[in-house]
Amino acid sequence: MLFANPLRLRDNGVLGMNKRNIDYIGRYNQRKFYKRVDDKLTTKQLALANDIAVPALIGTVCQQHEIMHIPEMVNNRDGFVIKPSQGSGGKGILVITKVENGHYFKPNGHEVTPSEIDRHISNILSGLFSLGGKPDVAIVEGLIEFDPVFDGYSFEGVPDIRLIVFKGFPVMGMLRLSTAASDGKANLHQGAVGVGLDIATGRGLHAVQFDRPLDLHPDTDKKLTEIQVPHWDTLLHTASKAYEMSELGYLGTDMVLDQKLGPLLLELNARPGLAIQIANAQGLLPRLKHVEQMKNQSMSVEERVAYAKTHFSSLPGA
Repeated sequence: MLFANPLRLRDNGVLGMNKRNIDYIGRYNQRKFYKRVDDKLTTKQLALANDIAVPALIGTVCQQHEIMHIPEMVNNRDGFVIKPSQGSGGKGILVITKVENGHYFKPNGHEVTPSEIDRHISNILSGLFSLGGKPDVAIVEGLIEFDPVFDGYSFEGVPDIRLIVFKGFPVMGMLRLSTAASDGKANLHQGAVGVGLDIATGRGLHAVQFDRPLDLHPDTDKKLTEIQVPHWDTLLHTASKAYEMSELGYLGTDMVLDQKLGPLLLELNARPGLAIQIANAQGLLPRLKHVEQMKNQSMSVEERVAYAKTHFSSLPGA
């Protein structure tokens, strides 16, 4: 295994974990606001109050005895998603894409029995997937309808868009695409593909899987840098609005594209990972320092987005 020289990484503007934790998360994220992003139900309620679109909330399960109501809760639904309110890293998310005569099926076609769904929700409530192992709430959401623009770019699962927002400025973006290795989940640590995106245009720049560069999707052979994410301006504005909504200075916003509803906010992250730099083949530090050194930061969402598109583009002439 090869290891990069820390000094060389710093010279190339790569943000390391210690610096991220101390200089950005520790300095700009007040702990009293963490619940706004660590609890997905709270995030959803805040987003709705701020006119930010989110996946439909079918219901919640807070107590073990409420699990028995799941069949009627999802009745007449073609599919649904069950997730822990305080989960992280995609853990504990169960996606059902087909319901047929009381039978439930995952994206890969495997059947999930009602008893398995009950057990999964019971595990969520007991805190198996939550931060710190605390008792949790299960959220039941409507199924996101895959935007056909990503056909062939993702294996079974729904792609999502991660944007790093610093003091309200979108500074770096990445598209996460599921693979067979990631079991249909857009989780880089499990084998999803990360595609760095140009902030000005939403075009693909560079792609990685397991931190290694690649040109083609490992399951579909689609050329990854030919991706052009639609509704890019809406995604940038939604991410920028999350700054005021959360009152966190340094955060990650995760969004998806629904075929009918357009961009939807999935969740916010007060401790966004650093792999987005690998996907973009460049470091975050120069952009973060640029924002820190700005004298006039009392800008509107529209002004911040326009500024980011002008100053943080990676494409010549964009």
